[in-house]
Amino acid sequence: MHELEGIRKEYAKASLDVKNVSTDPIEQFNRWFSEALASAVPEPNAMSLATVGADLRPSCRIVLLKGVERNQFVFYTNHQSHKGKSLEANPVCALTFFWPELERQVRIEGTVTRIEDDRAEAYFQSRPFGSQVGAWSSPQSSIIDNREILDERVKQITKRFEGATKLPKPKQWGGYQVAPLMIEFWQGRPSRLHDRIAFTLVDGKWQRHRLAP
Repeated sequence: MHELEGIRKEYAKASLDVKNVSTDPIEQFNRWFSEALASAVPEPNAMSLATVGADLRPSCRIVLLKGVERNQFVFYTNHQSHKGKSLEANPVCALTFFWPELERQVRIEGTVTRIEDDRAEAYFQSRPFGSQVGAWSSPQSSIIDNREILDERVKQITKRFEGATKLPKPKQWGGYQVAPLMIEFWQGRPSRLHDRIAFTLVDGKWQRHRLAP
């Protein structure tokens, strides 16, 4: 096994100072996200989503950000999936973006609500046709005996909607929006003395602070 103790990287590409950070964390996020896009970061919208279900056990997985709308972070999934059930039981979550090419991380904590069905429908029908069929075919997070079950369900859905170019959104599929209560911007620095600027929402206003690394 590799000696993990010796794996380390020195960060030195940039710095982060309060005076150079927007007073609006959503604006600052959009700025950093645009820079990640311009830097050709692979899948810059990939983010970890951490939830806590009714059993109080934490769970984390990677999902894709699909928009920052109305100052909220939007993603889509199956409501009957493990994460969907966790969010219904405990509608709070944490999101983390890591862009190693820029030596940057963004952490977000907030409350979660479902988005309106018409917004979810519009997004669903903008997805590639194969992804639409996949959403209909997969009982996400359910135990299945083998891959062939999925293949058969795909055949059945394809036959059911034969000739269609767009499918209606499945009832169990939709979107969530995360209203942030905390957003932290992390910039890697040498000797592990990283720059951390955190925003917390207090009485409807953002307060900005530097945190020790």
